[in-house]
Amino acid sequence: GGLAPCLSSSIAQLVHYWVKALKDGKMLLFNSDSTGYKGVLTGDSFILPEDTYEACDALNFLGGSPIGNSRVKLTNIKDCIARGFVKEDDTPLEVAAQQLIADKINVLHTIGGDDTNTQAAKLSQYIEEKHGGKVVVIGMPKTIDNDVYPIKQTFGADTAAHQGAIYFENVVSESTANPRMLILHECMGRDSGYLTAATAKAYRERLALQKFVPHFKTTQKSRDIHAIWIPEVSLDIEKEAARLKKIMDEHGNVNVFFGEGTGVEEIVKDMESNGEEVPRDAFGHVALAKINPGTYFSKRLAKLVGAEKTLVQKSGYFSRAAAANAFDRDLIGKCAAEGVESAIKGVSGCMGEDEDKDGTPIRAIEFERVKGGKPFDTKQEWFQTMVTEIGQQ
Repeated sequence: GGLAPCLSSSIAQLVHYWVKALKDGKMLLFNSDSTGYKGVLTGDSFILPEDTYEACDALNFLGGSPIGNSRVKLTNIKDCIARGFVKEDDTPLEVAAQQLIADKINVLHTIGGDDTNTQAAKLSQYIEEKHGGKVVVIGMPKTIDNDVYPIKQTFGADTAAHQGAIYFENVVSESTANPRMLILHECMGRDSGYLTAATAKAYRERLALQKFVPHFKTTQKSRDIHAIWIPEVSLDIEKEAARLKKIMDEHGNVNVFFGEGTGVEEIVKDMESNGEEVPRDAFGHVALAKINPGTYFSKRLAKLVGAEKTLVQKSGYFSRAAAANAFDRDLIGKCAAEGVESAIKGVSGCMGEDEDKDGTPIRAIEFERVKGGKPFDTKQEWFQTMVTEIGQQ
C-alpha cells in the first residue's frame, strides 16, 4: 500500500533483532524482496550483506521505504495479469509460492495494513496445502489510519499525526493574507477518523505554546481549529455552516480539519445517480484521490459561510513520508523483538498490542482476527473535550 512513517524503521528493527538471533545461532541470512508482493511475483530480491547489518540502524531515521512497495493483491488474478506481474495462464499465489520455495524462505515479514497481512496469511496457507512446506509469516501493522482490529496502535499513526500538525502550522498562516478565507485541511483515513482527530489534538497542543501579541489580527482563536469532521460523526453541513459563518464574521477566517473518508458515501451516491463510474483500486476500495472529497466540501461550504477564498490542503503525503518518531520507533522495536521470537518458534501472526487480551500484550495476533475498518472511538475524553472547546458541540 502507501507509505507510512515506519517502513524503514521496521526493517531496521527486524534486522537488529535477527542479527541478535544470528549471534545466538538461530538464523542464517536475509533476503529482501523489493517493491512488495510485486517483488515476490517477479523475483526482484537481494541478499543483505553481513557487513551492512549494523549500518541498517540508520534506517530508523529515514522516511519512505528502502525496498519500495506496491499495491498488489495476490488473489486478484486479473489485476496481476493486467499489470504484467504474472503470465496469462499463471496463478499469482502459485508464482509467489514457487519464488519463496526457490529462494528457500522460511520467514516472511510483511509490513502493511490488514490487506497486506491477509494476503500473507493466504500465501502461507497455500504453500502448506499445495506444497507441503511452511513459511512463517510475521506481519508488522503499518497504517497511519490506526484502523486495524484488534490492534491498539498501528505503526506510523502517531508520527503522521504530529507531522500533520506541523504541516498545518504553516498552512494556517495563509489566512493572514486573504480576507474571509476558508481553509480545509484534509487528513488521510478512509474509514477511521483517528488521524484527523489525533492531528487536530497535536496541532492544538502546539498552538497552546505559541505566544501572541495583543491588538494584532492574528490570534490564537483565528489560528485554532473551528471544525473537526470525521466519518464516525454524522455531519449536518447546513447546521455546521451556520455556526462557522459566525466565526468567519468575527475572525475573518475558518479552519476545518476533515478526514478523507468523511462524506464518501454521499459523494459515491451522487456519482452513481449521475451514471458516473466510481474509481476503485485493486482491493476494491474507492479511489479517494480521484473523487476528491475536499473539492466537494469546499464548493458547498464556501457559499454557506461567505468565503472569498478557499484553500484545500492535504497533509497526507507530507505526513506519511516522514521518518518514525521516538514513540513509533519504540513500538516498532518492541514488536520486532517479539516478532523474531515468534518466528523462531514457528508461530505466524500480526505483531501488535492485542486489545482483546488482558493488559494489551504485544503478541503474534492470529491472522483470522486481523481486519481493517476499525472506527475511531469518539467517546474518548480527550476528543470530547476538544470538540467542546472549539464549540462544535
